[in-house]
Amino acid sequence: MSDGRRASKARTTKETDISVRIDLDGAGGTVSATTGLPFFDHMLDQLGRHGGFSLEISAVGDLHVDGHHTVEDVGITVGECFREALGDKAGIRRFASGLYPLDEALVEVALDLSGRPFVAYDVPFGEVLPLGDPPFNPEMAEHFWSSFAISAGVTLHVRLREGRNTHHIVEASFKGVARCLRDAVRIEGGGVPSTKGAL
Repeated sequence: MSDGRRASKARTTKETDISVRIDLDGAGGTVSATTGLPFFDHMLDQLGRHGGFSLEISAVGDLHVDGHHTVEDVGITVGECFREALGDKAGIRRFASGLYPLDEALVEVALDLSGRPFVAYDVPFGEVLPLGDPPFNPEMAEHFWSSFAISAGVTLHVRLREGRNTHHIVEASFKGVARCLRDAVRIEGGGVPSTKGAL
């Protein structure tokens, strides 16, 4: 269902059971995320808080296999909710970009709420170190953003400029995308920002 710039969705498969609620104009980034992967919960908290969204995420998945299905299905469901909450996109800023540091890590993000999903993700790790317990594979961050962007209809570019610490790199990417989403969903006009008349 959708109400203004709010939406909620549930997704149930043989691998996961996901529910998501989002309010793009929520109360200063109030977030609740429970996925069974504490580090992933921490990243989802960054997404809501730095995006300025109210975000509720509950996920139960086959973590006895690994975190892949949980991360993927959360990305899909959050993306579907985000797209629905945007509605016809009338008045949104649409584009956003920037450089986002976290200590030694520096991540470049650019995005367009174009309705045309595309992901260019270049965030290499010198050594892949699982984060948290149960462990979150940092390579799954790319899969989350790909799942999100395809479901949300977002053109997304994320590139690592500098960085050595795995935690810092992943967190800088989540904060950077969150801040760009915050800018891009901002209402600053009256019409749909496209020469096509629709996004």
